[in-house]
Amino acid sequence: MKAAVSLDGLTRDFGELRAVDGLTFDVAPGELFGIVGPDGAGKTTTLRMLAGVLRPSSGDASVAGVSIARDPEGVKHRIAYMSQRFGLYTDLTVRENIEFYADLYQVPRPERPPRLERLYAFSGLGPFQDRLAGQLSGGMKQKLGLCAALIHEPDILLLDEPTFGVDPISRRDLWLIIHEMVASGVTVIVSTAYLDEAERCDRVALFHKGKVAVIERPDALQRRLHDQVLAVRTDQPRGARDLLRGHPVVRQAVLFGDVVHVTLAGGAVDWPCARDHLTVQGIAVLEESPVEPSLEDVFIDLVQGREAADD
Repeated sequence: MKAAVSLDGLTRDFGELRAVDGLTFDVAPGELFGIVGPDGAGKTTTLRMLAGVLRPSSGDASVAGVSIARDPEGVKHRIAYMSQRFGLYTDLTVRENIEFYADLYQVPRPERPPRLERLYAFSGLGPFQDRLAGQLSGGMKQKLGLCAALIHEPDILLLDEPTFGVDPISRRDLWLIIHEMVASGVTVIVSTAYLDEAERCDRVALFHKGKVAVIERPDALQRRLHDQVLAVRTDQPRGARDLLRGHPVVRQAVLFGDVVHVTLAGGAVDWPCARDHLTVQGIAVLEESPVEPSLEDVFIDLVQGREAADD
């Protein structure tokens, strides 16, 4: 099956800074593909290049069969791109904003009523179609941004951290819309800094310093650390984390609330040695149990491994 999006050595420099470094991977038609990484990892720059907004310094990508290097304008007719700050007009109503984007994309007028009805149905914006966009909540503005991006029924949807700064209920609603788009055959590439959201994707690419650390299914990534992660509760969580980070059998120690997730180099057999180290230092271990590794555990483990290799 021909890829919906195919990157080949895609690179972008800003002066001496290499923001995106030789990305090469494919995204299948109808796939929900996640780009995950911290700020500065290259997520937004990658999406802007795929959207034809930013030219690559070298390399290329094919988006719906169109080269972003040779024909960036041709890409824009096949995609919808929603940036973190989508260009809504606050002095226009919900309906007027969507109609404006329908005009931009030259959506035939006879086709608009059924499309609007469908967009209102899954976004829940129908009752608010006459409300000014400037009077909407943050979550509703994001839903409106999605509706405006989808009015021309694109083949590929590029979303740059669509749930950033959005309340939990609106985050859930936005992901329901995204999944409905995928179910209808749209290819979606979404960037996020929320690793729990990345677990919703078919595959994720973990970005680190402009490069791909790994591309895999979320469940397969989590199995990489199977039987190696313990959730440890102590009377001094921060002190325990700091001590464990310096212990030779501990690959990483990360604080989740008042619980330390401990990744062990040799699996659970190494834990008694690390636990004794805490006890000797006056930290009481109250509870310990194996835990299913989160994507955050996996990502931190991969990043630390890469940084150690670079050193």
